[in-house]
Amino acid sequence: MGRLLALTQAALFLIGVCSQSIATPHFPPRPPAGYGAANAVNWRDESPLSSPPEIILGPTHNLEDIPVREVDSDAGVFDLHSVSDEVYTRVSHPMFPHHSLRIKSSKGWCDSVQSYTGYIDIGAKHLFFYFFESRSPSSDVILWTNGGPGCSSSLGLFMELGPCQILSADDVDSPKFNPYSWNNNASVIFIDQPIGVGFSYADYGEHVGRTEEAAKDVATFVAIFFEKFIFKKSTTDVKFHLAGESYGGRYLPVFAAEIMDQNAFLKRAGFAPIPLDSVMIGNGITDSFTMATSYYDVTCTNASLQPLLPISTCARMRRAIPRCKEMLKAECIDRFDTMSCAAASEACDAELAAPFWSSGLNPYDISKECDGPIEETLCYPITKHIAKYLNLPETRKMLGVSKNVHTFRGCSDAVGIDFQSHLDGMRQTALYVEQLLERGVRVLIYVGTYDWICNHVGNYRWTAELPWSGHDAFNAQELREWKVDGEVAGMTRNASGLTFATVFAAGHMVPYDKPKQALTMLNRWLAGQEL
Repeated sequence: MGRLLALTQAALFLIGVCSQSIATPHFPPRPPAGYGAANAVNWRDESPLSSPPEIILGPTHNLEDIPVREVDSDAGVFDLHSVSDEVYTRVSHPMFPHHSLRIKSSKGWCDSVQSYTGYIDIGAKHLFFYFFESRSPSSDVILWTNGGPGCSSSLGLFMELGPCQILSADDVDSPKFNPYSWNNNASVIFIDQPIGVGFSYADYGEHVGRTEEAAKDVATFVAIFFEKFIFKKSTTDVKFHLAGESYGGRYLPVFAAEIMDQNAFLKRAGFAPIPLDSVMIGNGITDSFTMATSYYDVTCTNASLQPLLPISTCARMRRAIPRCKEMLKAECIDRFDTMSCAAASEACDAELAAPFWSSGLNPYDISKECDGPIEETLCYPITKHIAKYLNLPETRKMLGVSKNVHTFRGCSDAVGIDFQSHLDGMRQTALYVEQLLERGVRVLIYVGTYDWICNHVGNYRWTAELPWSGHDAFNAQELREWKVDGEVAGMTRNASGLTFATVFAAGHMVPYDKPKQALTMLNRWLAGQEL
């Protein structure tokens, strides 16, 4: 794998720090002695948990080992329960002639719920997905994505909110039933995107380097999936929700906007639009610039726990905040000059983010130290157990994984580097949230209070500053407690479709740290209730 360009290395602060964190700790680990902040990603290339260099020599689409049964694109809706577990069924959509969807029943899970896996084929690109029907009658459908950019949603599935979990080495042979799965009251899709993530692959090395590009593939997948499978039940009662965490704060608003814009195209052609009801972002990086200065609050005040860094370090960080705000606004917002923005990012990285790495704490849960050497476990050994399970031959056969995909890895360096080289994380994603709210799409921002990397302070600030028609009503609301079983779970406020909520004592991955609170929050959100 090639090294990042110097300008991209310099920009690690805003497009690397939070962006590499996603559902599990996939930010480049704290570099060992002798490595500067600008070399953090280069050192990550040597980590045993990151993806190895890949050389694409030519097409590999002839390696498929599962037969495919074709279904006429004009056949209308399709009975999902008739899908075989031995043969892929391929469906397509007349409005998307260059796309098709392969799907098979997936048996052998710890849960008896109807389960499916498959690929959305986009020319020479192939995105992998899981689909779990709801355990109870429900018209809600959730699409979950992990972040990275470049990290597999299999991690969110098996570590956080899927029907089966792998929480220890003992679970590799037999994943355990998750009573707090998000498919308790909704059907859930987990998707490996963009191309090159998890079990997704490309025939000729095609890749995607910007969220706006990835959004087109995801929106098309949603259109085909709903038209062929979901609308069989109803076109009026179904509600669709996009959910994810960390870099999902960048992904999801853009994906939602693409789906809304695509709806106009579908309606003109006489097809039912996607009933997008809400977007749910957990510990997200939606606004890199407010997140930048929030690192001072989390490490040097009582915003989360007690101050974590020495007084002299905190004093220096505090002095740097006004200068960083000015530089980042001028170079990364007002004129978005690539070289100047990268230089400003590097300077602010050294002042505001780098001091944390000397603490030895878990950047995803500051109440803990990393579990094991960070270069081996990324603070969570569970990620290695999940990868081991997904690389078992019997698991890959059950899931219908293409032979094009070799060793499963939780995150792809190639994808992360590609997004960083495009400065994707520097874009002003909050502007998409503004437009979604104006169009009636509800937005939930929930944040574990022990996270450092995409923390509650930064997320509180950007939601408070968001310029939209509900700004005054939202800010007029005081934070109030929300409870689960009579116990305080966090603080929240909401108005005009926007809800902000903290989850006490949870880290970067709320469903992992606080599964009951996360599921309760989800159920209330789906029901349209206040938390």
